[in-house]
Amino acid sequence: MKIISAQEHQAQHQAQHQAAQQAAQTTATHPAVITLANDADPRSLDLGGVTRIDLQFPKFTDGRAYSQAFLLRRRLGFAGELRATGDVLIDQLVHMQRTGFDVAVLRDGVDASAAERQFERFAGFYQGSAVGTQPPFAKVA
Repeated sequence: MKIISAQEHQAQHQAQHQAAQQAAQTTATHPAVITLANDADPRSLDLGGVTRIDLQFPKFTDGRAYSQAFLLRRRLGFAGELRATGDVLIDQLVHMQRTGFDVAVLRDGVDASAAERQFERFAGFYQGSAVGTQPPFAKVA
């Protein structure tokens, strides 16, 4: 999982918004990046041409974006980037990765090296994830 800062996310968002505006002037296409509200049903989306979906955590106690990520990966087969935005805590990063997120946007002042250490704390899991559905013991060598 890639960890980025809020400033980096904002800069990318602005650059992609400008590129989308320029593309919209020349042709009517789907946006490449969409932001999905945490109360929206991902099954109602037209994912044609979408390369990134930003899923929102308005507060750390609201986990609906986990379900959205799982639906997008497992049921809808979305292969693009899923980005966790909002109130992202470093102790939730491992679970975010296991439910299908590729990128997490950390709030200002959060140490990225502390966030990276979270992945070292958990070396393996008995159950599969949204991306790797088979548990490790069921994989053929």
